[in-house]
Amino acid sequence: MNLLSSFLLILSLSILTAESADPAANFCNDDSKTNGSISRNIDALLPKLVSGTIQNGFIATSYGGGKEQVYGLAQCRGDVSSSDCSSCIQDAAKEIRNLCPNQADARIWYDYCFLRYTTRKFFGEVDTSGVFLINVQNVTDPDVFNKKLASLMDQINSEAVKPANKGLGKGKTDVSEFIRLYALVQCTRDLSQINCAQCLAIAISNFPTVCGNKRGCRVLFSSCYVRYELYPFFFPLDSQDQSLNFTDDKYERVMALKH
Repeated sequence: MNLLSSFLLILSLSILTAESADPAANFCNDDSKTNGSISRNIDALLPKLVSGTIQNGFIATSYGGGKEQVYGLAQCRGDVSSSDCSSCIQDAAKEIRNLCPNQADARIWYDYCFLRYTTRKFFGEVDTSGVFLINVQNVTDPDVFNKKLASLMDQINSEAVKPANKGLGKGKTDVSEFIRLYALVQCTRDLSQINCAQCLAIAISNFPTVCGNKRGCRVLFSSCYVRYELYPFFFPLDSQDQSLNFTDDKYERVMALKH
């Protein structure tokens, strides 16, 4: 897959505990230009993606025919409410056309949802193109933290690959008396159990070199999503949480990965 010929950027982001209209990341493949027919097919596909995601939390479908057929996938994070899912996917469908008006291969990541389309049928394939968002602050006790993180990731990965969980795994663990670690993983629901496990394994294998010793990290792949934080970010929120508040930490988008 020919992707990310130019997708390297460094920028600072503020962590938000609620969804906003600003995407976490996006990608517009400049090597895939639209023409009139492809553009019309994209415009017809997007409402299908929105309605399907609102109804089921996920959809993979296409519109058109021949070389101008467009394939699309959209999914909400499995823990978010139906209203948050609806708002997110509608924002994504609108914003992706604003950000990528002339590209036939585009994707957009929000905290609560993900949407992509292209002229190539990609359903069921593991696609590890995407970005990392890493916290610029380090943890105070890396040895303890990394052991806790690895154990928690093993636990929630095993949950994600169970068919009943639809690719979603989430959990928390205490790092110390005052610090609690939260993590969530999710695969796109077109992946098989083994492909989901593969995507998550690739994402997490990059932790030591990219996310090493950081207070938080998000891996935004086109087939799976991995995130950990030292504050509650998934639902239901932990109302009894005693963790330190790191919600004002700064993040950087530091790397683009090729498929």
